[in-house]
Amino acid sequence: MEKKRYALVGTGARARMFIDALITTYRDVAELVAFCDLSQVRMDWYNQRLQTLAGLPPLPTYHAEQFDEMIAETHPDTVIVTTIDATHHLYIIRAMELGCDVITEKPMTTSAEKMRAIFQAIERTGRSLRVSFNYRYAPAYTRFRELVMQGAVGKPLAVDFSWILDTNHGADYFRRWHREKQHSGGLLVHKATHHFDLVNWWIASYPQQVFALGDLSFYGKQNAEARGEQYAYERYTGVPEADNDPFALTLENNEMFRGLYLAAENETGYLRDRNVFGEPVTIEDTMCVTARYRNGVLLSYCLVTYAPWEGLRVAITGTKGRIEMDIVENVNHLQGNGEARMNASKGPFKSARIRAYPMFALPYDVEVPTGDGGHGGADPILLEQLFSPTPPADPFNRAASHIDGAASILVGIASNESMRTGKMVFVDDLFVLPNKTADERGK
Repeated sequence: MEKKRYALVGTGARARMFIDALITTYRDVAELVAFCDLSQVRMDWYNQRLQTLAGLPPLPTYHAEQFDEMIAETHPDTVIVTTIDATHHLYIIRAMELGCDVITEKPMTTSAEKMRAIFQAIERTGRSLRVSFNYRYAPAYTRFRELVMQGAVGKPLAVDFSWILDTNHGADYFRRWHREKQHSGGLLVHKATHHFDLVNWWIASYPQQVFALGDLSFYGKQNAEARGEQYAYERYTGVPEADNDPFALTLENNEMFRGLYLAAENETGYLRDRNVFGEPVTIEDTMCVTARYRNGVLLSYCLVTYAPWEGLRVAITGTKGRIEMDIVENVNHLQGNGEARMNASKGPFKSARIRAYPMFALPYDVEVPTGDGGHGGADPILLEQLFSPTPPADPFNRAASHIDGAASILVGIASNESMRTGKMVFVDDLFVLPNKTADERGK
């Protein structure tokens, strides 16, 4: 069997999941042929990982402006895009113009204009784009989808969804580039794209109207000062004054962060460990969204980023009953030196419960399947669907296309517009999605 060839652009921490899978589990059917990035240090770190993890020789490396040269010289079939969110569209579009299919990390992009350009490139080139929504593949979330498909709630009418980020993971968005909206689109685009995609997928519909409120209420310099807190340091690593700061992330204590970010600072100028109570922070940390879907479902969504535990609470109520799901992904503990624990990847859920409430019958608990691996067992299943030449049949339509990617970020993009104007936003005024959902198209 001829191996499928992959090149990867954007060699930060998020790239590791794809790289490790290609050089280990799928090395007999897939070949990673090149790296492209702004940083030679980061590409060298991954080339060393190829040697230590899989005994492979180093790959060719290309600086960002050599992207075209990389495609011409290494001939990938597919390009994997894991750059910062605001640049996804550049590499998606150019890869397609050069004859490649694309897999992109979520979110697909950060604005309606960039999204429109991606759709035009797909139409112009005929190439395909998949968005790696790994949460669709978490066994618990798939089971929730299956209950809706089986009619456990009848016709869905209302979704109540709260996502809670803790002071470990939630704070990390305020240490890095995500804290500036021009790079990430804010957390209603970058993070909530996962959650809006789950809702779209669970109820098999697209958003129609969106209203949102959001504030920077906890993080940032002004909020700290209002609580009487003073932080003189810009970053945490190498700063003795930050030794007892529970929000501190010290890069030299983590081998991956040390190699990918600390070692690359002189080259890139990027600080991975900025003070969450410093400046600038231009995204919100507390957000509420109300949306109406084409099929009449109403959504109430809340995202907070500074809680003592992390997970979700979601319920779907319909004409025949209600299903509820409670997931605890992490309980935030502190290490002995007072440093917030920072995991390189999210593993299996700490707890998961699904309960069904039929309209005129006794409620019952639903068995929740579990899985090993990152994001509640989702990552290995996603990677098999992406890289195996013969992935298992998927009756749940979990593979996310560019249309699914657009439907999810449109809720976040519309939310940003609503927060800016104080008005309800009609999604069609930003971008018109297809008339049929993935289920109706028989994807």
